[in-house]
Amino acid sequence: MTWGPTLSEDGTVFRLWAPDRNEVTLEIADGDAVPMTRDPEGWFSAKAPVNPGTRYRFKLADDLTVPDPASRFQHGGVHGWSVVVDPDAYTWSTLDWRGRPWEEMVIQEVHVGTLGGFASVADHLPAIAELGITGIELMPVNAFGGTRNWGYDGVLPYAPAESYGTPDELKALVDRAHELGLAVFLDVVYNHFGPDGNYLGAYAKGFFHPEVDTPWGGAVAVDQAPVHRYFVDNALMWLNEYKFDGLRFDAVHAIENDAFLDAMAAELRAKTAGRHVHLVLENEGNDADRLHPAAFDA
Repeated sequence: MTWGPTLSEDGTVFRLWAPDRNEVTLEIADGDAVPMTRDPEGWFSAKAPVNPGTRYRFKLADDLTVPDPASRFQHGGVHGWSVVVDPDAYTWSTLDWRGRPWEEMVIQEVHVGTLGGFASVADHLPAIAELGITGIELMPVNAFGGTRNWGYDGVLPYAPAESYGTPDELKALVDRAHELGLAVFLDVVYNHFGPDGNYLGAYAKGFFHPEVDTPWGGAVAVDQAPVHRYFVDNALMWLNEYKFDGLRFDAVHAIENDAFLDAMAAELRAKTAGRHVHLVLENEGNDADRLHPAAFDA
């Protein structure tokens, strides 16, 4: 993936798109700071001899350190340390699962926090399956400020909320659902960031179009290549690494870019071929042009 840490045999490579900055330093908890190298496009990178479980963050100035916007997990909330995660550490029990067709979907929406976290949701799944439900849709689980939230104020889309559980606990939830024949959808928010813990404006103002007004401020600049990849790679992470069966995209009318939606759908379809993967839009415009077998289901 373009964003976030990449593990290698002799350490971890860290990257940050910070075009508004000339210097960025990688800080390692209980380790030495590492100056990062900037390329002409504003990408900073550095390699450090660290393993999964290591806490890190980026220092932008003497008085400002920020988490990785593509952090896979946080320690200490959205203002705290990011944590290196091994995306392949979880051992799946349902590798042969290919999903269920759209016409079989009877979906129940689930708020993970009200059920007590990922492990507790997994414990409730047999009772949900007994109702005749064939799929569950988790409301957004991305990291947000505080410990309680509907999920729509998330600021770190790659990081499951710390108060809900760990990445592997979320994978175990999906695995258990598949054992019971349940498809699992995830609600994702790509049209805005919440107000608490969103540091992007401090180093990448080009992530947004301030001249394009939305209910949450300037529109997300999905026409910029790094921003486009940020969200498409996030969707691919949920579908392929976490093995979700579908995504519900929140309020896409506020993204105001149909070309981005179409390109994202085409890439997601190409990279999940052979599976029943379902893509659902919340779109106040009720735009039927986005709905066809090669794009979105509903």
